[in-house]
Amino acid sequence: MKSKKRVADHGEVFTPGWLVESMLDQVKGESERIDARFLEPACGSGNFLVRVLARKLSAAEKRYGKSDFEKRNYSLHGLMCIYGIELLLDNVVECRQNMLEVFEVFLELEAEDELHRAAEYVLSQNIVHGDALTMLGEDGVAITFPEWGYVGKGKFQRRDFRFDTLTQMSTFAEEDTLFAERGKHEVFTPAKSYPVMSVAELTA
Repeated sequence: MKSKKRVADHGEVFTPGWLVESMLDQVKGESERIDARFLEPACGSGNFLVRVLARKLSAAEKRYGKSDFEKRNYSLHGLMCIYGIELLLDNVVECRQNMLEVFEVFLELEAEDELHRAAEYVLSQNIVHGDALTMLGEDGVAITFPEWGYVGKGKFQRRDFRFDTLTQMSTFAEEDTLFAERGKHEVFTPAKSYPVMSVAELTA
């Protein structure tokens, strides 16, 4: 708890680490899968998301540790698959910084490393300052999330989808997960699609 006023005004409380780990163990297979997508609609300073990232990075080390190139790219993809929405700006900033620190320590990155800059950009897109209940950003515009895909050889694909559209997915598909298979229904047309990008192009 940061202050009683914040609890009263926003219902802000933080989940202790031991409880986060216990909850993630209930979905152990997904929390340790690099490309499994997680969304925390009230992410605070990232108590859940940081630990999800740590598990994904551990999986990248275990599977691709013998190839620095693949470990770096799959680690970035793991980061790309984590999303958060937070009402309070100071928490947004802290969440992004906490996740970035875990990422840079794991890969021993310097601030000028292009992978470090790519991670900063991804976090600026994936961790959103807004309200999950209204599905609007702090600017009053509908929240949009990027769907990131790793297509191999250091190349990534991005497509943007509106959050309010994604929440309708359970109406059209049995698997009601973030970015689940959309089929051909027009409601799941991306709001925007991008060309395949390298890490260098992504940072630009």
